[in-house]
Amino acid sequence: METVINKDFGGERPFFGAHDIILDNVNIHEGESAIKECRNIVARNCRFEGRYPFWHVDGLEIDNCVFTEEARAALWYSRGLKMTDTLIYAPKTLREMDDIALVNVKVPVAQETIWKCRNVSLKNVEVEHADYIFFNCENIKIDGYRQQGNYSFQYCRNVEIRNAVIDTKDAFWNTENVTVYNSVIKGQYLGWHSKNLRLVNCRLSGTQPLCYADGLVLDNCEMADDCDQAFEYSDVNATVNSVIASVKNPRSGVIMANGYGEIILDSNIKAPADCRIETV
Repeated sequence: METVINKDFGGERPFFGAHDIILDNVNIHEGESAIKECRNIVARNCRFEGRYPFWHVDGLEIDNCVFTEEARAALWYSRGLKMTDTLIYAPKTLREMDDIALVNVKVPVAQETIWKCRNVSLKNVEVEHADYIFFNCENIKIDGYRQQGNYSFQYCRNVEIRNAVIDTKDAFWNTENVTVYNSVIKGQYLGWHSKNLRLVNCRLSGTQPLCYADGLVLDNCEMADDCDQAFEYSDVNATVNSVIASVKNPRSGVIMANGYGEIILDSNIKAPADCRIETV
């Protein structure tokens, strides 16, 4: 592979159509689409300042790099990305991509990041200001994850999350086949309209969680004092090792908890209206 080392570039498309290139300590300054329609690109110790630096790239390794805020929409329409030890300030990164692996990556400005992506792996990743992260993605595996940002994981399918702290509201709406292990989820209106959402050894907080859900499972979870009006119109099987502030009109299933502040079963309940609510 050809190596480009200790160089600065700017303007439009300095590496358009390039292949089999290592960029080492390269700075991409103001401009657009520096690395577009390329394949087999390695970037090490680089700084990206220009807009849209990686579009339509097949085979890409990024290590110990920085994407500034100006490098917005940095990685789109690409496949085969391996990113390690990298810092991303650019919003709207990672769109319409396939086969993505991020390890030890921090994204302080993660607004509208990771949209419509497939086959995504994250290990030890931190994101902030991450509104609408993971919109309409599928086949995701995450281990070691910290997130601050609302409306996350909407319309996702086939997701496995372990050892996470997720600070968000309206997370996991309209998702299908999502499992979360050993994690803390803080936020209002968790998991509405989800299908086959499973939470294992998790601690939950926030008002009106887990409503309108189908095939919902809670296994050995805890719910904070503010988890009121839980499970409205849901099909749920839950084992909760705490008191639940209030349960409201679950549709079906079984709920077992240490106790209940309030159980609301009124004329608005929906059929089959046969959920068993028990105390452990």
